Amino acid sequence: MSGEDQGRPPEQPGDIASPPPGEPSAAPPAASIPEEQDGLTSFPPPAPPIPDPGSPAPGREPEAFWRYTDVLVFAGLSVPAMLAGVGLVKALIVLFQLHISRAAEAIAMQFAGYAFVFLVLLLILRVQYDRPFWRSLAWRPIPLAPVWVFLAGWLTAFAVAGAAALIRTPNTSNPLTELMPDRASMILIGIFGVTLGPIAEELIFRGFLQPLLVRSLGALPGILLAAVPFGLLHFSEYGNSWRHVVLICLAGAAFGWMRHAARSTKASTLMHAAYNLLFFVVLLGQK
Repeated sequence: MSGEDQGRPPEQPGDIASPPPGEPSAAPPAASIPEEQDGLTSFPPPAPPIPDPGSPAPGREPEAFWRYTDVLVFAGLSVPAMLAGVGLVKALIVLFQLHISRAAEAIAMQFAGYAFVFLVLLLILRVQYDRPFWRSLAWRPIPLAPVWVFLAGWLTAFAVAGAAALIRTPNTSNPLTELMPDRASMILIGIFGVTLGPIAEELIFRGFLQPLLVRSLGALPGILLAAVPFGLLHFSEYGNSWRHVVLICLAGAAFGWMRHAARSTKASTLMHAAYNLLFFVVLLGQK
């Protein structure tokens, strides 16, 4: 052993040999070995989770995860579901020999029909996609004060009343007004019109149909197109009047705008309820 070797400390088993002079050190890539901090080995952070298609990106319309075939299935099953509700109520009336007003009978049939309709929608969302019902249909907290939503509903009512005057909408008897021959029936229909009615219609048209159309066509075409079947739904209620359908389509577009802007069907439902409430108050005052 030379004199130089005697003064050098012996190499440990884990030491890395120094390269010869003039040659670069062959250190392993930093990414190939974990870093040691305070005696603990840290590994690269895991990949971010895949975003949920049903959750909205900030500032954007929630993207519907269902397909148009689901809408067709829902539409096809809605008719027998409503008929099942009508049949159930009629059977109960005959079975228990109930004597109720036409308004109460109509509301009971509508309520039972909506129960079967939403059972179909629940099965589509839960069985087909394993997704929650309310959150999938954007039933979220309203991001603005409720008074502004109410005000939007009242302004829409005034705008629709002005449009009705422009197109000379006839104020004639129709199946809806025939259900309200007295004040009690009118109040009963009014309560339904500001509670269950707006909830059901907004969940179907602005919660289920509109997001799919907005995803495919864009915001404005999707909102307007979703308002068309909403207006046609009330065609027979208003004596097959096309003018009333046009007015209801305008109101539906306003509700759709609120749904899209607030990203919440709860907001459009509150606006829809305020819209109906103003009309029923005016009608009650006229009676």
